Amino acid sequence: MNKIIGITGWKDVGKTYYTSLIIKSLVKKGYQVGSIKHAHHDFDIDKPGTDSFKHREAGSSQVIISSSKRWAKITENNNTYEKSLNELVKELHNVDIVVVEGFKKDNHPKIEILTKGLINRNKETKNVIAIVSNNLKDTTIPIFKENDIENLVEFIIKKIL
Repeated sequence: MNKIIGITGWKDVGKTYYTSLIIKSLVKKGYQVGSIKHAHHDFDIDKPGTDSFKHREAGSSQVIISSSKRWAKITENNNTYEKSLNELVKELHNVDIVVVEGFKKDNHPKIEILTKGLINRNKETKNVIAIVSNNLKDTTIPIFKENDIENLVEFIIKKIL
């Protein structure tokens, strides 16, 4: 079973910024990190004109692109099915921790980002174990200042790993 920590928050509060800093710090400390980013919109990791894009355009429902540096698998869902977070986590191998950005309604432990002076938490977000905020004070949940990445990562290590 993979150990998971989620990063959630309102739009444009810096979720990807904090996710990247947390990943970088965990890797620097010797952990193998996998990550999952939820996209709410139509996204594409492939570009028109590439051979793999041409494979998909021709009708291939799954395409694997592979080199000695990395590989990727693209699966066309055709708007019929989106994998659950648990199914996506099972796709990751040989990692100590999975850092998840988004998936606020799932039940894994999460850190909620409340930057830019925000104090209103998202009521849909489940299982928040810490908050990043310079303004929030009235809560029993541990709060970390916006620039306190090291203590936040130590908290993740103690609580999750």
